Amino acid sequence: MLLGMSLATFTLVHVIISLVGIAAGLVVLAGMLQSKRVAGWTALFLATTIVTSVTGFMFPLTKVGPPHVIGAISLVVLAFTLVALYTRRLAGSWRAIYVTTAVFALYLNCFVAVVQAFLKIPFLHRLAPQGNEPAFAIAQLVVLALFVWLGWRAVKRFHPAPKATLAAARATSS
Repeated sequence: MLLGMSLATFTLVHVIISLVGIAAGLVVLAGMLQSKRVAGWTALFLATTIVTSVTGFMFPLTKVGPPHVIGAISLVVLAFTLVALYTRRLAGSWRAIYVTTAVFALYLNCFVAVVQAFLKIPFLHRLAPQGNEPAFAIAQLVVLALFVWLGWRAVKRFHPAPKATLAAARATSS
């Protein structure tokens, strides 16, 4: 039992939270590419991504492995994301730090999703039963290249107006 749930139920909840985090993260990334803040989606993305990493440590494993390393990296990255967004308010270089770390956290979730897809989806598992075959490597390379490209574009494009400017613009248009 984990948090009062069977292992199967806990796993399902963990997967659902992960998928919600990925979906919310993609909305946040789309907003960044349009230089728009999507505060609610951002909070959902950050919360579910943190919960995904934390719950990943709760699975009964006997030794530290890649999931633990990725979870730890994700939590460190997310700490910078939170500081950049909520403490430093995207001022100066913190804007680029926020975008880079948020996109990297989303990439890590997608990296794990690809790993899980190759483990759990029969068609993909047949292509890479050991997880080190060319099909798996190509899929991960494509995901990495896509996130590097999207992250670079997001850093270049995400220049949202400060909240005070947004409030003043809304007041004058009313």
